[in-house]
Parts: sequence; structure tokens; C-alpha cells
Amino acid sequence: MPGSSLIPFHRVLITAAIALCAGMAWWMFSMRGSGGSTPYAALGWIFAILAVVLLVYLWNLRRVLGYRNRD
Repeated sequence: MPGSSLIPFHRVLITAAIALCAGMAWWMFSMRGSGGSTPYAALGWIFAILAVVLLVYLWNLRRVLGYRNRD
């Protein structure tokens, strides 16, 4: 199929990864609040930062892949 692209599929995978990381961050922070230990907080912050990094990547995906906006 000429002109087909995997960018939409890539966007779906990145969106799923963002949801997974945000969910894991929320879960780790909630584990810490119920009498958990410091590693839960550290994992929560790691997953939260990873979710933000993936969100920025998704926002700039076309530029990162070298595609230019067509006017």
C-alpha cells in the first residue's frame, strides 16, 4: 500500500504506554500511602516521570520522526 504509515499504530502504542505508566505511578503512590515503604515512592516517581517523557515524545512525534507539516 503506497503511502501507508505506521505512525497511527505507533501513536496507539505510545498512548497505551502512557496509560500504563500513569496507572503504575498511581498504584505505587497509593501503596506508599497505605503503610508501604520508600521504594514504592521511588517507583511511583520513576513511572510518573516516564509517563511525562512519553507524553512529550507523543506530542512531538512527527518532528522526532522527521516529518514536516504540510500546509
